[in-house]
Amino acid sequence: MAAAAAILGMLAACSTVPPPDTAAEQAPMARVIEQPKSRWVPVGWDALPGWADDQIVLAWPALLRSCTRPAAGWEEVCASAQALREPHEAAVRAWLQQHLRPYRVEPLDGSATDGLLTAYYEPLIEARRLPDARFRVPLYRAPADLAQRRPYWTRAQLETLPAAKAALKGLEIAYVADPLDALILHVQGSGRLALTEPDGRQRLVRLAFAGHNDQPYRSVGRWLVDQGALPLEQASWPAIKQWARAHPQRVTELLHANPRYVFFREEPLPDPSVGPVGAQGVPLTPGRSLAVDRGSIPYGTPVWIASTEPPTRPGGEPRPLQRLMVAQDTGGAIVGAVRGDFFWGWGEGAEELAGRMKQPLKLWVLWPRQPPL
Repeated sequence: MAAAAAILGMLAACSTVPPPDTAAEQAPMARVIEQPKSRWVPVGWDALPGWADDQIVLAWPALLRSCTRPAAGWEEVCASAQALREPHEAAVRAWLQQHLRPYRVEPLDGSATDGLLTAYYEPLIEARRLPDARFRVPLYRAPADLAQRRPYWTRAQLETLPAAKAALKGLEIAYVADPLDALILHVQGSGRLALTEPDGRQRLVRLAFAGHNDQPYRSVGRWLVDQGALPLEQASWPAIKQWARAHPQRVTELLHANPRYVFFREEPLPDPSVGPVGAQGVPLTPGRSLAVDRGSIPYGTPVWIASTEPPTRPGGEPRPLQRLMVAQDTGGAIVGAVRGDFFWGWGEGAEELAGRMKQPLKLWVLWPRQPPL
């Protein structure tokens, strides 16, 4: 990464950059940008709720990671970002306001700009390399014929049909104790295993996404709602697990409601502080990486979200969630112009936060001031 003295001098103090409103007034009028699934309407910086209150610098590592794989039109902007040697709060904020412009994200037809924010995390699950009386639920590598047979066997077929089960024989990576733990790995797409080897050694490894069976994803939470087992507003992951514990005889039926089946590859985890690799091909940053619909927002785009955190207790007041994030991932259920999936990371509290999150959302993107035509 080459240093650029002129850029560094210009960014050394926030006072060298006009305030957001003044900068917007001095810049040429921006055009509306259309994406395959959304339109971006230019706005001023003062249109971003909470813009002055976020610790913008906390999103900078995620942006730099995306700049290792810059989208079209971002090459020069990313070069200047990588040249910023002292990315303190004032310098980062000044850089963003000088080089980028905010746009409100809305559907192509200009309809309501309110969308949906859900969340995901990287599970940490205890596992064994070999099955035993307790650890009996396998996690599989991708079968050799996965690309030739589309769609591949459904979840129910893979667990019941002899021919389908034969296709997975010998591909077991590890075994977990709870089928719901396997399901959450399938839903999240990756995870960490606290793995016990046959000789008793314990290791922390990562399971990375290696493909799926090309079957549609069906929410088991929605299935429970349709069955009348849970009201819609209570269909969170903690509630699903509680229902499963109370109805063990119906767990298989619950699992088979989702025909999507995910395959993994095992990766070493030398640095537990590094997140899983998202769809953009860069490691995810807890609290600053967002999964989006790629037809609405390209990977690597800084995104301002305005939403709320789920209440900490029933009937409690949700707290505002307004911050800068970077679009670095996607998912089968992340579809729509104003749609996001918030990456909470791993460790204590991540599952609880991710499992209860289903919040209203507004989105803005930050895009280079002279986007390519």
